[in-house]
Amino acid sequence: MFKLSDMQLMLPELYLLGALCVLLLLDAFLTQERRGITHWLSIGILLVTGVLVLMGQDIRPDAQTAFNGMYIHDSMAAVLKVFIIGVTIAVFLFSREYLVARKLFNGEFYTLCSFAALGAMLLVSAGNLVMVYLGLELLTLSSYALVGLNRDSGLSSEAAIKYFVLGALASGLLLYGMSMIYGATGTLDLGKIHQAIANSDGHGQVLLSFGLVFLVVGIAFKFGAAPFHMWLPDVYQGAPTAVTAFIGSAPKLAAFGMAYRLLEGAMGNMGPHWQQMLSVLAVASLAVGNIAAIAQTNLKRMLAYSTISHIGFLLLGLINGTPAGYSAAMFYAISYSVMATAAFGMIMLLARQGFEAEEIDDFKGLNQRNPWFALMMLLTMASLAGIPPLFGFFAKLLVLKSVIDAGSLWLAIVAIVFAIVGAYYYLRVIKVMYFDAPVDATPLRMPHDFSFRLALSLNAVALLAVGLYWGPLIDWCNRAFHVVV
Repeated sequence: MFKLSDMQLMLPELYLLGALCVLLLLDAFLTQERRGITHWLSIGILLVTGVLVLMGQDIRPDAQTAFNGMYIHDSMAAVLKVFIIGVTIAVFLFSREYLVARKLFNGEFYTLCSFAALGAMLLVSAGNLVMVYLGLELLTLSSYALVGLNRDSGLSSEAAIKYFVLGALASGLLLYGMSMIYGATGTLDLGKIHQAIANSDGHGQVLLSFGLVFLVVGIAFKFGAAPFHMWLPDVYQGAPTAVTAFIGSAPKLAAFGMAYRLLEGAMGNMGPHWQQMLSVLAVASLAVGNIAAIAQTNLKRMLAYSTISHIGFLLLGLINGTPAGYSAAMFYAISYSVMATAAFGMIMLLARQGFEAEEIDDFKGLNQRNPWFALMMLLTMASLAGIPPLFGFFAKLLVLKSVIDAGSLWLAIVAIVFAIVGAYYYLRVIKVMYFDAPVDATPLRMPHDFSFRLALSLNAVALLAVGLYWGPLIDWCNRAFHVVV
């Protein structure tokens, strides 16, 4: 039986679903010349959804459930939803001219990204294994279609097939793990699973352990953690850059939400087991991501391998298993999503019809061609490298602090060593922009879309602004997990 209070708690998702259905119908009747209506309507719909999320948090700051516990409304979900919506809007603003130049400016891009964002929102509010799987599949199925959006590109089609096959395998493993946990506990509710494990007398421990392994494997794949990262570089390179910008940002926030719901919300009493597994995944991700990124000449592949290394840092925050650790991990996920959006936005800025600007050498002499956007790229690369006083530095610092507080000094040392290694390939991009002669000495052709240039500049400048004044954001993250400072 539906209750009005349940509908109110889920109002942002219900509004977004209804608005997207209307947008789909409207887009079917628009000519290509009027496709800009879809662009601005999509942004407007997401803005209203974000306002509803913030209003809901102000009205109900404490955790509440709806639909018999299937949906959880709490501060953690609200923070993640705000940034999922924010980076999706940024991707829309960055992508318009890029899509037009490649004849990909159609309603499918906007509706698929928005449905993926809806799946991400459901995922971070999941209170039941069924809701976890529903949100995950809505996110991933939309992502598969987005990667293959450019049907005329063999590289894009190949990336979509790889993503689909490996994603289906990972979803199957995750579902198999969920079925084992259901078999051991007799419930699909995450809170009741937590209680059942706490009250267990050892019965079904083997089944629970196997289920936990499959859960961690599924989570690692969705994150792109090594050794389950094989899909990520090919998808990042093969997908249109506008799609890569989305896949590299919003789904990472959703994956953090899923990991928290499953590992802490359901399997918290088996913390020592999954913390050991995450430690191995974190070290592998830091090593594989940073070492492989050094050898890359393609900027999108370099950013893909750097994503793997950043996932290693994010997993370090989860290893702590305390509210402070989760707060640091969420802060890191937010920082990475903002930084990745800016990085791929810069690639789209330099791209033009018939030219993708994917190689590191394409950024040679950018400072001579356009000093302002060279500065924006410098801020982005320096933040990804973790150079103070930028956003990325404080994200790394908080994660390292949580690892040391958890008594894993060796993990912090490993992370610092690989962070220094990773700084090399980010600094290489800065060196190319400022010290190499440009291949094309003509001034950089600026996009006609002023909203793109403004949004990209604000995104990059925010990395410095938040780095200098990061207190309010970390306070928001701390309140989400009730951390007492």
